[in-house]
Amino acid sequence: MSMEINKRNFVFEWADNVLILGQRLGEWCGHGPVLEQDIALINTSLDLIGEARNLYQYLSMHEGGSEDDFALVRYENEYRNLLLVEQANGHWGVTIMRQLMFDIYHYYFLDWMSHYSRDEELKSIAAKSLKETKYHLKFSSEWTKRLGDGTQESHQKMQEAVDQLYPYFNECFQMSEADQWAFDHGVGPDLYELEPLATQLLKETLIEATLKWETPQYPKLGGKHGKHSEQMGYILAEMQYMQRAYPNMQW
Repeated sequence: MSMEINKRNFVFEWADNVLILGQRLGEWCGHGPVLEQDIALINTSLDLIGEARNLYQYLSMHEGGSEDDFALVRYENEYRNLLLVEQANGHWGVTIMRQLMFDIYHYYFLDWMSHYSRDEELKSIAAKSLKETKYHLKFSSEWTKRLGDGTQESHQKMQEAVDQLYPYFNECFQMSEADQWAFDHGVGPDLYELEPLATQLLKETLIEATLKWETPQYPKLGGKHGKHSEQMGYILAEMQYMQRAYPNMQW
């Protein structure tokens, strides 16, 4: 029997975020500034994709079908991920800033889910993923401070990254219909309550990194409702190629 549509979309929001960001980070394989950081990003990518798999398997158990059906054959407007996670990697500073913003949101989201969610299966997935996310946040925070308070060039590049990505941060805490349903049923958090905590941590990190921010007059929204940037099409073209070319293939 199919689950409630809003619960389904709530899980999609969560799973699609980590799948798409994991795919983005995977693009750094072999291209990191040094080998150690190359490996660190790929490990983060694997953690995120592993989290996504757990969530798609959860959907598969309750909806039927396979995890690949959810991850690899939906159309662009059926994905519910944040616009933030689909943005291009850019230079190292852009990738780190995108990661920092998502890690902060992700940490507070998982922390709530692992303590308070009434869905025991989702609660368990969150608890496992939270341990990994703490390391991700430590990594992105330390690199932000190192580069922001580093050389003149690294500071400039990090400031450009803040200016480019900060308009996407607000969408993390916009309550979609699915988010509201999850909160009303004790499955997910009130994102409006998480926003001040996450914003405060982000600003404290930016201050320590000697970086400035300006609240955007027009925040970038739409991903949770399937309205994506042009970046999303390129991601799916690469990510879905094998399943589209050879339907139902298995390794």
